[in-house]
Amino acid sequence: MTDAQTDAAPDHAVPGPAAFSLVYKTYASQVLGYLAARGVEDPEAAMQEVFLSVLPRLHTVRGGETGLRTFIFSVAHARMVDDHRRQSRHPVKLPFEPELDQREDTSAEKEALRNISPGEVLGLLSGLPQDQREVLSLRLVGGLTVEQAAEAMDKSPGSVKQLQRRALLKLRELASVKEYLAP
Repeated sequence: MTDAQTDAAPDHAVPGPAAFSLVYKTYASQVLGYLAARGVEDPEAAMQEVFLSVLPRLHTVRGGETGLRTFIFSVAHARMVDDHRRQSRHPVKLPFEPELDQREDTSAEKEALRNISPGEVLGLLSGLPQDQREVLSLRLVGGLTVEQAAEAMDKSPGSVKQLQRRALLKLRELASVKEYLAP
């Protein structure tokens, strides 16, 4: 053990765990700062790896305080290089930000309206009773909520839901007849 490993007793070596504890207390914050400044993804974990690598070879260090410091920082540098190589092989991890996500699934109603022509929509709607046609126009074309459509039609929300359900069933029936009759 070198005299750089202890200030208390420079004339004799400090045994195993006590020496490691002293070296760790002396250099841990410096190694952590070095790794953080060099852009290591998890500097605390890398610092622990450095000292786990240093521990078994601590008794082989020569050159006093300078040799010990050089050895510890050469291991820290190697861990930093390993971390940069690992980061370059893996894609960058970004946090998910829902407000920036531009993907969206279209609703079945929008998809159906996009696939049929406006004239075809008018033809299908003309086969519905007036109240059902009005509900579908307000809800699907106008984009109103059930409550807003109920207020506009001077009806209860429950009756608007029922009219919409009946209108959609009737449209399905009309569309299946049209499909059957299509050449």
